[in-house]
Amino acid sequence: MNSLTRRAFLEKLSAMAAGDLIVCAVAPGAHANDNPEPHISFPSAPRDRVAIASYPFRAYIESPGNRDRNPSLPGMDLIQFPAEVVKKFGVHNIEPHSRHFRSLDSDYLAKFRGELNKVNAIVVNIAVSTEASFYEPDLAARSKSIVSAKKWVDVAVTMGSPSIRTHIRPISNQSPDLQRTVETLREVVSYAAGKNVVVMLENDDLISEDAFFLVKVIEGVNHPYLRALPDFANSMLTGDADFNYRALQAMFQHAYCICHVKTGETGDHGKQFNIDLEKSFQILKASGYRGYCSMEYDAPGDPYAPTTKLVEQTIRYLS
Repeated sequence: MNSLTRRAFLEKLSAMAAGDLIVCAVAPGAHANDNPEPHISFPSAPRDRVAIASYPFRAYIESPGNRDRNPSLPGMDLIQFPAEVVKKFGVHNIEPHSRHFRSLDSDYLAKFRGELNKVNAIVVNIAVSTEASFYEPDLAARSKSIVSAKKWVDVAVTMGSPSIRTHIRPISNQSPDLQRTVETLREVVSYAAGKNVVVMLENDDLISEDAFFLVKVIEGVNHPYLRALPDFANSMLTGDADFNYRALQAMFQHAYCICHVKTGETGDHGKQFNIDLEKSFQILKASGYRGYCSMEYDAPGDPYAPTTKLVEQTIRYLS
């Protein structure tokens, strides 16, 4: 079972006996094709549904691909991150970012898995930045995005992660192309489905990853292994609160594995856009979403105290 670590497997057996584990599946008829639904089990207890993303801690993480490392702060390898999360937040689910992996060689990933096991932690998603855009006009360039995404699907299998979030890289001076994006992602998703890894799209970039564009992509691909990753505040960067909540509602209609919880987002020139956290969780609950909630505090300053508060708030709203 490549989506579960030894700990998660044992917990699954115990939870099934107790009757408190939710096996998530889409309602019959939700997809018009014959592709099988993901077979991934999620915990039902509020604290067990909480995850911590590495992205808020990017200033501390030492990695060749991490452009946000602050050398004036104490450093840690991503391998050390699970122990830090367990110690500081009492949470055992992590969501690493692709740029925070020091290496993808087998020895490094095996060591990472070993450290996860030591602290009884699991990877519940990998946030991936692909090397090219899925809607590149040039076929060769578009092929690079497929190779990159497939590589991270393989990493997810190695790490026991049930999903990856793949970024749709924008192209300067070019609007997103729906058909090219759909065709490209069909190949990625078909590959991922064969390994029981769900591919997710996040409302991150306001142009290439506009929430309503993503919904069109997901519906165009029409595969149960392509889902939405709703971010509570990214769509708020438009400055329109109503748009943000409509975007969040649209994304949760296609969500499955994980969402990003935050109280706001920082825009250009440090401007902070805040959202109504309670209202966002009401949208989550109304959708019937049963996946993980990843803490992704994203504002200047120390992320530790705000993340602790987000964990407490999330547990309260999920309860």
